[in-house]
Amino acid sequence: MKGLRLQALHRLLDSVSFRLALNYGVLAMFTMLVLIAVFYVQTVGVLKQASARQVATAVQRMTHQFERGGRQAVFATMQQALADGADSDTELYLLLDEDGRIIAGNLGAIPEVERGYRPVERDIVHRGRATRGLLLSLPLPDGSSLIVGHEMSDQARIEALVQRAIVAAASVALLLVLLGTWWFRSTLDARVEAIRRTTLHVGAGDLTSRVPAAGQEDEFALLDRDINQMLDRIEGLMEGVKHVSNTIAHEMRTPMARVLASLRNADRPGTTDQRVREANRLAVQELEALTVVFDKLLQIAEAESGTRRQAFGRVDIEKIMSDVVDLFGAVAEEQGTALLECSDRELVVMGDRDLLAGAIANLVDNALKYSGRGAQVRVVAEREGDSVVLCVEDSGPGVPEPLLERLGARFYRLDRSTPGFGLGLASVRAVAHLHGGSLRFGDAAPGLSVQIRLPAAIG
Repeated sequence: MKGLRLQALHRLLDSVSFRLALNYGVLAMFTMLVLIAVFYVQTVGVLKQASARQVATAVQRMTHQFERGGRQAVFATMQQALADGADSDTELYLLLDEDGRIIAGNLGAIPEVERGYRPVERDIVHRGRATRGLLLSLPLPDGSSLIVGHEMSDQARIEALVQRAIVAAASVALLLVLLGTWWFRSTLDARVEAIRRTTLHVGAGDLTSRVPAAGQEDEFALLDRDINQMLDRIEGLMEGVKHVSNTIAHEMRTPMARVLASLRNADRPGTTDQRVREANRLAVQELEALTVVFDKLLQIAEAESGTRRQAFGRVDIEKIMSDVVDLFGAVAEEQGTALLECSDRELVVMGDRDLLAGAIANLVDNALKYSGRGAQVRVVAEREGDSVVLCVEDSGPGVPEPLLERLGARFYRLDRSTPGFGLGLASVRAVAHLHGGSLRFGDAAPGLSVQIRLPAAIG
């Protein structure tokens, strides 16, 4: 049992939430104690200063009377002060002769007070009861002594009242600190526990698990959103990897089977040289096509990993666009397609010229390939705020709206009869993301509109 309690205590001390809550409680208690100490010292100090001023005022009055009329004047003034009813309950006087005998006053015994010019607290007997008084002993020129003071019983009662109030306030504050610490730890544990449960589910293979949305917008809500976005990205990547693996296995199997069948036929006895050469030519074509596929996949992986960022520089999009349009001009003319170009000047972005040129070439090639004979393809680049937008539109048959969101996925082909592997738009998307941009598809009514939006270069 003792071991279990020790383990529970160790777990509690190892808890970050407990340590944070404990630090909060200690800081709150320390602050409260400092404030209480300042309040107490200031309150008691004010009372003592008021008593000291009263004593000093009485001493000055008695000294002045002695200078005017000697001991008799002091005696008369003292008797008048004790009989006037104004503060007579708290005023203390004692007049002693040269031998230290009491001449007049309201103290029952002579207190032990050193002569000086600063009042001190001493035990006294006043009106037959023991109490405390603030006293000042002053020697007079004729050898007699004068003790003037102020009874501290009222101040003692006030101090006791203040102390009780402080104890009550400290107790309430301690209770509030303990409750606040418990609430702080419970709240923090609840928010962290939600994240921890989600990570445990994800670690167990459930990539669909997400951190529940919080009811308020705070730092944990922002963290929850970031974690969920990260999990969305991980799930998408894992789905992409699964899809790519399945697609590669499917897409590679057919050409490899064709190559294998052709080579086996060529290896049969009696096969003519012409058949062997045909088999070799087919094998070379299929393997070259597979090489292109792997090159595309490597290019996409390189773009997604961001390894080409170190080669970024200032790139003129208008110049790249013009070069690509010139490159495909002959192809467009041959198939009877109008290839038009329109752009603003000084469209500069930070990026890799070769990757951007390849992306634009992919879009123009797709537009020419799928728009059909007699269609029109427009390549437009313009500045929109802090972005450079390049758009390739065609007037072909277009893409049904439900299928637009599938464009750009690896190995996805809308028309399976058209040669290709469905990696062109995927590589364009990867290049756009590498440059901090985006790729969007839309309906050109008629035709397809593909838009690359990139951040414009500063300066």
